[in-house]
Amino acid sequence: MIMKSRNILSDLPHCLKNEVFDSLIKNESITIERIVSKGHRSPENGWYDQEKNEWVLIIKGQAILSFDDKQSISLNEGDYINIPPHKKHKVTWTNPDCETIWLAVHF
Repeated sequence: MIMKSRNILSDLPHCLKNEVFDSLIKNESITIERIVSKGHRSPENGWYDQEKNEWVLIIKGQAILSFDDKQSISLNEGDYINIPPHKKHKVTWTNPDCETIWLAVHF
């Protein structure tokens, strides 16, 4: 098997009408994805309520995560957070002027 590297900052979508989710690795125990946002946020109604941990890292850009306990956390480039299972959360803001590139690990 030939090993080949890829760059997480390459092949970014030109049109970001919708947020883009790219699965980088996925198996029964872990999913790693790149998410590209530009002014996107979660719908007003509803929360993410996931079965697994979600560790997210902001590679580029900025975002604000809000939780159902009224806490909000601002994330800038290089910031990361681990969200435990069933911790209800949503994205309430991403920078509308530049792409926000996330690395998300679900485990």
